[in-house]
Amino acid sequence: MKIRPTKSRDVSALQLVLEGTNLFPQEMLPEMLSAFLSGDKDLGHWLTCEKEGVAIGFCYAAPEQLAEGTWNMLAIAILPEEQGIGAGKALVNRLESDLRSNGQRILIVDTSGTDGFTDTREFYRKNGYIEEARIRDFWAPGDDKVVFWKAL
Repeated sequence: MKIRPTKSRDVSALQLVLEGTNLFPQEMLPEMLSAFLSGDKDLGHWLTCEKEGVAIGFCYAAPEQLAEGTWNMLAIAILPEEQGIGAGKALVNRLESDLRSNGQRILIVDTSGTDGFTDTREFYRKNGYIEEARIRDFWAPGDDKVVFWKAL
């Protein structure tokens, strides 16, 4: 497994990751990546997890506006058939390392409080994130926003 900055050649494989996970519509990916791929690293940080030369997952984080050294991991996804092999952990570890080496202080993650996201919340806890806040009914009635926090 290899973790590296996302490249334009990864887009089609990462769209398959999105298709498999339903994280967000795959059609959004090229536009979301465009600033990063053109060299504007201030707008976000994209990493790809590659296994045997094939992209199997990615993560994306962006700086929080009006906050000093605080970033938000806005997306992380692994092909369903590749989940459970440590790819998500490897992506998170690399993201944290990259941010830390650039003098960043905090990484937060927003997720859902529904039963369908129990494994997601447990993933963040296992990776050292602390549930810092819960906003009731944020995403929809009965769907809380859960904010996890980690010092870098």
